[in-house]
Amino acid sequence: MTEVTRERVRAAYAALGSGDRARILEYYSEDLRWLVPGNHPLAGWYESLDAFLELMGQTHKLTGGTFRMDLEAVLVGEDCSADVCRNVALRAGAAEASGSPYERMDYPVFHFMRWRDGRIVEGRDGLFGDSATAFSQFWAPFAPDGTRRDR
Repeated sequence: MTEVTRERVRAAYAALGSGDRARILEYYSEDLRWLVPGNHPLAGWYESLDAFLELMGQTHKLTGGTFRMDLEAVLVGEDCSADVCRNVALRAGAAEASGSPYERMDYPVFHFMRWRDGRIVEGRDGLFGDSATAFSQFWAPFAPDGTRRDR
C-alpha cells in the first residue's frame, strides 16, 4: 500500500497541472468522484477521472488559461489528505484590472481527498464564508452587468 504523504499530495497537483494523462493516472483513480460545491453550472459530482478532467478543461477554457491552484498547506492521514490552496483566476475576456467577483477569483479553497492504493478516489472542494458566494459568482454564466456570457 502506498503511503499518503505531503510529497505525494504535492506530486498529484503537479501531475494534474501537467495535463499528461499517464502521469495523472499515477495519482488519480479512473473511478474518481469529485464534488464541486455551489450554485453555478460547474457545481455537482464528477463521477470519473474523465469527467473530472473535462471539468478541469472547462475551468481552463472559462478563464483563458489563467486558473491556478497555489498549494499553501497539506495535512495527511492514513487514507486521506486535506489541503488549502489559493485559487487564482480571471474570467476569459475580463479586464486585467477587474475586481468583480464575477470576473476575478483570488481566495482560499479547502480540498479533502480520500486515497486508496496510492491514488485519489474521492475529492471535495470546500469554501467558507464569503468565498462560497464569490465562487458561485465567479463560475456564474453572467457578466458583472447581468448579461449572459458564454458558459
